[in-house]
Amino acid sequence: MWLRSLVGALLVGVAVIPARAQDSALLHRDSLWNSLRLRGDAAALAPLLADDWRLTHSDGRVQDKRDYLAELATGRRTNGQVENLGVQVRSYGSTAVVTGISVQSGTNAGVPWSGRFRFTRTWILKDGLWVMVASHSSRCADGVTCEP
Repeated sequence: MWLRSLVGALLVGVAVIPARAQDSALLHRDSLWNSLRLRGDAAALAPLLADDWRLTHSDGRVQDKRDYLAELATGRRTNGQVENLGVQVRSYGSTAVVTGISVQSGTNAGVPWSGRFRFTRTWILKDGLWVMVASHSSRCADGVTCEP
């Protein structure tokens, strides 16, 4: 049975696998994404993001790389907490999707914000390094179970 599944995955060229040792470089980059946001280090964060990267916020706003990094660099946006739970990786060759729950807090233009969010981040392997091409978060509504 497992051989049939393996052959089927090879025929379509896609295999969904859990986070394992081969995903350690990706998980490191994903963790770096969070720690650099906490530090507000826009310059170090820039190489992790594709030039055409897009962030879809939980309120539906969309930001591009330039705008997001400018907010971080100027201190207009700060992150006080980013804690990820239940992180999972699904790999598809040179593309991977990272999902989980993120507990966050910070400020935007001096206004505090916090919440629990489900996130989806899409990464591609480019020149031997994982680069994020998209990130999306959805706020977990009050009364909704939002566990990993």
